[in-house]
Parts: sequence; structure tokens; C-alpha cells
Amino acid sequence: MSLNRKRELVAVAKVVCRDLRKNATETEKIFWETIRNKKLLDKKFYRQYPLFYDITGKESFFVADFYCHQEKLVVELDGVIHKYRLKEDKEREKILNYMGLNIIRFRNDEVLNDLDDVLSKLKEILKH
Repeated sequence: MSLNRKRELVAVAKVVCRDLRKNATETEKIFWETIRNKKLLDKKFYRQYPLFYDITGKESFFVADFYCHQEKLVVELDGVIHKYRLKEDKEREKILNYMGLNIIRFRNDEVLNDLDDVLSKLKEILKH
């Protein structure tokens, strides 16, 4: 991919990520307030963070709901739509794992109804 195309892809990713941040779900807002500014084990998290990859010769990107670069950890909050995207989510996880990233998924109802348990699970992963 040419440098020019790479710049275009980065510009598109910026717009997509900003739009996702502006239109965050209630679950994402709650979770973000809990982990932002290194509130969780002094780890820096980013929200709606683009992860670029080039597996098949065509560069593209995924947007992670939350990403901790220090731990190479992607945190995904799954709404109802993910019941119908199992194949796509599995493929995405394979690519992210290939990139050396780990993924943890929480359902929206877990975050909304038992945030303490979600944070406890996340802390366990971050401590290892």
C-alpha cells in the first residue's frame, strides 16, 4: 500500500473513531468513566481506538471499544448485535491475536448489572 493510501486510511479511521466516541452507548460511557485516567490499576486505556492490520495485502483497521497498549489488551463490550456477528467476531479475534493482542469480551448487561464483577475479572487479567 502506498504512503498516500495509508494517510487516507488513517484519516478515515480518525473520523470513524471520533464519531463512535461522540455516539457512545450508555454502557461504554459507564465503563469509560470507571477506567479512564488510569483509574484501574494505573493502566492507560484508550476508547474507540483504531488497530491497523495488513493480513492479506490490503491494509484495514478495526476499532477496539477500549485498548490498553501497555498490556496489549482489547476490551470489547458486546450488545445484542453481537449475537448475530459471531463469525465476524471470531475472525476479528483471530487477526487481533495474530497481531499479539489479547481480547476480553463483556456483555453490556454484565457492565450495567454487575460492574464490580466485570472490573474484578479485568483486574485479574491485568495482574498477570
